[in-house]
Amino acid sequence: MPWVVGDTELGPSVFELGPGPGLATDLLRMSLKHLTALEIDPRLAHALSSRVEGGNVRVVQGDAIHMPFGDSEFSGALSFTMLHHVRAPELQDKVLREAFRVLKPGGFFVGSDSLQNWFMRIIHIGDTLVPVNPDTFGRRLQNAGFEVLEVQKNSQAFRFRARRPAV
Repeated sequence: MPWVVGDTELGPSVFELGPGPGLATDLLRMSLKHLTALEIDPRLAHALSSRVEGGNVRVVQGDAIHMPFGDSEFSGALSFTMLHHVRAPELQDKVLREAFRVLKPGGFFVGSDSLQNWFMRIIHIGDTLVPVNPDTFGRRLQNAGFEVLEVQKNSQAFRFRARRPAV
């Protein structure tokens, strides 16, 4: 996570897209004032909600394609290895537009995703795998309205940092 978030100031009200079992959520909640986790899988959402009950995390069961949040509701947004689980590139773009919509002006959207390789294909047998191309991802973020600050890859993954323009 430090490779992805770094010193980015996410603000007091952050949302995490697709936390799954909540491994990143457990680390994030120690350093964030308030975290809202949006998880599509009802079973995972319930398990995570039960585990973090009474703390600074709110778990919402819902779809990132149609986020159940108001416009400009959050100061920051996070996505860790989630976008490749969205069923089509067009729907991934819808998720990006939704993230833009629910972020306050000036808010940061940071995240990462895995690169396409044989291991990813094997572990996703029976699961959705729509790889995200880091070479075109910056343009996709721009098309959603973001100012792209960084898209960087290593041998296994890529990270991104973007901001909703302040004006």
